[in-house]
This record gives sequence, C-alpha cells and structure tokens, in this order.
Amino acid sequence: MAIPFLQVVRVGAYIVRQHLAGRKRYPLALMLEPLFRCNLACSGCGKIDYPDPILDQRLSVQECLDAVDECGAPVVSIAGGEPLLHKEMPTIVEGIIARRRFVYLCTNALLLEKRLDQYKPSPYFVWSVHLDGDRDMHDHSVCQLGVYDRAVQAIRAAKARGFRVNINCTLFNDAEPERVARFFDSLKAIGVDGITVSPGYAYERAPDQEHFLNRSKTRQLFRDILARGRGGKNWAFSQSSLFLDFLAGNQTYHCTPWGNPARTVFGWQRPCYLLGEGYVGSFRELMEETDWDAYGTGNYEKCANCMVHSGYEATAVTDTMAHPLKALGVSLRGVRTVGPMAPDIPLDKQRPAEYVFSRHVEIKLTEIGKASPARHGHKQTATGEH
Repeated sequence: MAIPFLQVVRVGAYIVRQHLAGRKRYPLALMLEPLFRCNLACSGCGKIDYPDPILDQRLSVQECLDAVDECGAPVVSIAGGEPLLHKEMPTIVEGIIARRRFVYLCTNALLLEKRLDQYKPSPYFVWSVHLDGDRDMHDHSVCQLGVYDRAVQAIRAAKARGFRVNINCTLFNDAEPERVARFFDSLKAIGVDGITVSPGYAYERAPDQEHFLNRSKTRQLFRDILARGRGGKNWAFSQSSLFLDFLAGNQTYHCTPWGNPARTVFGWQRPCYLLGEGYVGSFRELMEETDWDAYGTGNYEKCANCMVHSGYEATAVTDTMAHPLKALGVSLRGVRTVGPMAPDIPLDKQRPAEYVFSRHVEIKLTEIGKASPARHGHKQTATGEH
C-alpha cells in the first residue's frame, strides 16, 4: 500500500483515541469543497450542474480552517469543482498543514504547473490528480482532448520538485479490465506514488446516467482488474487492503457516511459527501441530528449501488483496526479474485428515493440574493477567482 507510514501511525493513534473515548461515530477524512466551479465539464460529474450564482460562491480561508478545526479529522481531502481556481487555496493548504492534518489536494491538473510555485512539499501534503485511465479513456471521461497529456506533464513537474503525487481514478461500466490494468502498470514510469480507485456514483443530476456501475458489476469488474495484478499487489494503492477486498466482493460492509463528512458552500452536507439531502450549520448538528439509519445501501434507494471509497473506506479502516491479521493477510496474499463472493446487502426493505435537490438550490439562491448587495465588493477579494 502507498499510504505514508507517518499517516498510518497518526491515523491509527487517532482511531484508538476515539475508541478509548467510547465514540461510536467519528470522522476519518473531511471532504472539503470550497467551490463547485470547474474548468472542465465531465459527463459523470454531479458537482458542476448548478446555476452560476452558486458556482461563483467560495468558502473563505477562515471558513475552511474553521471546518477543519470543528471536524477534527486527521485527513482533509480538498475537492470541488477545481480547487486550484480558488486563489486563496495556498493559504488554506498552509493553514491545514500547520494543524498537522494530512492534505490531499484534488485537481484535474490543468492549472497545476502554473500553481506549483505557490506550494511547498511536505509529509502532510499530497497532490491527488484526477486520471481516469489512459489517454483515450481519460480524455473521453472528461469530455476534452489533450487533458491526459497535460495531467501527466504536470505530475512529472510536481515530482521533479519533490512533491508526493497520487492519482484518483473513477471507473464506469465501460471500463475494460485489461486496459485498466495496463494503465495501472504505466503509472510507475510517470512517477505516481499511489492510486486511489473507486467505482463511479450516480449523482442524480449528472448529465450521463447510463454508465454508472451497479454493485454486482462493480464486484466483477474489480475482480477482473485485480486478477491481472496479482490481486492488486503489483500496484501501489493509497487505500486499505480491506476496501479493495470489499470492491472485489469478498467483504460485506455497510457504509460509514459519517466517516467522510462534507463541508461545502451550502454548509455541512447531510448525510454524506455523495448525497446532499440537507445542510446544517455545524459539524455537531450533522453528527447529532442526522438520522443515519435512514441512509446507506439497504436503507435508501439512492444508496443501492454505491460502493464508493468515501462511504466504505472508513468502514474498511475500522475493520482493519478490529481485525489487523485479516487485513495483513489480504495485503500479503493479494485480493482474492476467484471463488464465491460474500453475501451482498438485501434491498427489499429500502425506502424510496426522495428528490429534494432543487429545494436546496432555491434556498441557496435566495440567500445569495439577500446577501449580494452587501457583499458584492467583498466577494472578489475574499472568496476567490471566478
């Protein structure tokens, strides 16, 4: 696995403290989204389909750092949108690192080379570059030619300056196992330190709804991919071995939505990073007032096909801490890719989906309309680029 030893130790110590304190629910990684605006328009993205007044919003430096302090998670994943469009991002990253939290700054890398001088290598900092396969696969995924080549060039430039660089790879139902395996093989030559891989999640407003994976297809796809890399041992994954084992159908896990709480321009997103069905003003409200049992695969129709790392990685990490020998066995032997799969979660008792997205947008637009006369001049300097 490609998780730095310092991070393993610090996150492990954090989990032990939570257990000793008797906490049933606690966060592992804060999903921080300071903006939704992006310089790409990927067909599978559910984050950019907002009216312009919302896409123009930015979390301030103070709002971002307050979220980090309030949440207390040892890892902060900064996503979007495209975070590098936020011109105060270097200050945000510096503030998080000063708190000794591990920062994964997600980017499509189109602006990465231009912004490199604004950041410093640190054991607490990782560039996480979006790369959904080889040149043709990735450019098709992001709906623009030439993006793969620019991303690879930026990765090499960042490595040359001493940064740690991971890639995050989202796979859809048109992924070809042999081709994905060849892509993973190629990453060592580029200099990539680690791979984060996940099946796509069907955001309800994503333009392309046809290519998301269901759970049975996800399990078989990952078995077919991992089988081509000695159960995944050929590749440096920045994920727990038990999460990969879950993707390949060898573990029956329920999601841990509170493990990766999300702070966005709307507020604290309920229930999770992928599903926005309510927003609250504080992390405490999110943790204490959310009906967690109403969500998750088997409980809610929208969650039926989700096997995404932001929902299940925390579950796998908790299982790793509870059963370290099981996790070690998977790490040493590789993920099992043949034989019977573990039972999946039944869906016969899940509640039907509620479509509440538009209401949140209307509320936010009303808030923006009321605030804009007073804040118009301030927004240009304090909340980032447009």
